[in-house]
Amino acid sequence: MPESIQPTYEGDFGFAEDEPFPLESGGSLRPVNLHYAVYGALSERRDNAILVCHALSLSARVGNWWPQLFGEHGIFDLSRDCVICVNLIGSCYGSTGPQTIQQTGPATGRPFGASFPIVTVRDWVRSQALLLDHLGVERLRAVIGGSIGGMQAIQWAIDRPGRVENCIAIGAAPLTAMGLALNHLQRLAIVNDAKWRNGEYEVGEGPNAGLALARSVAMISYKSEKLFAERFARNPNRNGEDPLRSFTGRYDIGGYLDYQGAIFTSRFDANSYLIITKAMDNFHPARGYESERVALERVKARVLMVGISSDWLFPPGEIKALAERMIASGVDAKYAELQSTHGHDGFLAEPDAFAPIVRKFLSNAG
Repeated sequence: MPESIQPTYEGDFGFAEDEPFPLESGGSLRPVNLHYAVYGALSERRDNAILVCHALSLSARVGNWWPQLFGEHGIFDLSRDCVICVNLIGSCYGSTGPQTIQQTGPATGRPFGASFPIVTVRDWVRSQALLLDHLGVERLRAVIGGSIGGMQAIQWAIDRPGRVENCIAIGAAPLTAMGLALNHLQRLAIVNDAKWRNGEYEVGEGPNAGLALARSVAMISYKSEKLFAERFARNPNRNGEDPLRSFTGRYDIGGYLDYQGAIFTSRFDANSYLIITKAMDNFHPARGYESERVALERVKARVLMVGISSDWLFPPGEIKALAERMIASGVDAKYAELQSTHGHDGFLAEPDAFAPIVRKFLSNAG
C-alpha cells in the first residue's frame, strides 16, 4: 500500500451553539463539532470540491485509508481537485459523539455515553452541508463513498439535488434483512458485555470483549467465502494450535477473526459502533418522502452505482436494482460491477481496480 497522503488542512467546525441541531429521530444536539480534513485547495470559483464520505470505522483522513486514489492512477488530482472528508457525528475521531462531554442539561462533566441520540444518514448530510456553507462551497463536483459512505452520497443526491454534479456510491443500498440481522447481533454482543455498564464505562475500561466479537462478526460479512477458502481453508491456526486435541485450539480463520476483533478495540468506541450501525440500519432513500420514487425523482446529479461481485452484505443485485429504479425515475444513472473476491471490503482492498471505473465516469461528465 502506498504511504498515507497528508491533508493540506485539518480542522474543526462548530455550530448549534445557541440553537440545538435537530435530529431526524426527534432528539437534538447542542453544540456540535465536526472534524474534517482538506486535501488540495479550493479554486477561486470554489467549483472543484469533491466530498468523500467515510465508512463505519474510518475517519476524516481519507489519505490514510484511500491513498491509492490520489495521483495519476487514482481519482483525485490535487492540482485540480479539492478533496474534503468529514468525520461523522457519533464517531470517535474528533466529531461530536458518545465520548464527548455533555455541555447541556445537568452539569455532570461526563460524556454522553449511551444517552447519545440516534442519528441518521440524513443528519450527517445536513451537518456536512453546514460545513460546506462555512467553507463557501455551494456545489460539489462529486460526492463519493463506499458502504455507509455510499449511503451518504445517495442521500446527498436526494436531499441536496442542486449541490451535487456527480454521485458515486460503492457497495451501498438499503440493508437487506440479512444485513439488519448481522448488525443486530453485533450490537447485542456489545450491550450484553458486563463492562458496557449501560454505556457508562470509562475510556479504556469498556466492553472490549463484546466490541471485539461484534467486529469479528462484521469481518465475516465484509469478506467472501472464496477469499476465506483461499487464505485459510481448514488449516489449524498458524501458531501451532491443535483444534483436534484442545477445546481452545483454533483453526486459522478463528485466529484471524480473534486478531481483527482485538486490534479494533484499541481504535474504536463501542457506543460509537452502536450509533453508526443503527444509522446504517435506518437508511432508505424513501425515508422522509412520500415514496422511494418521489425521493429518486429529486436527483439531478449523474449517478454511478458500483456493486462488488462477491459482496453478500450489500449484494450487487440489490445495488443494480436500485440503479434501475433510479433510471426508471428519470435519473441519469449507471451501474458498474467491480469483480473482486474481497467481498464488501473490495472498495478498500482493491481501490486500484475500481478507480478506472470512476475515472471513466467522471471523464464523461459534462
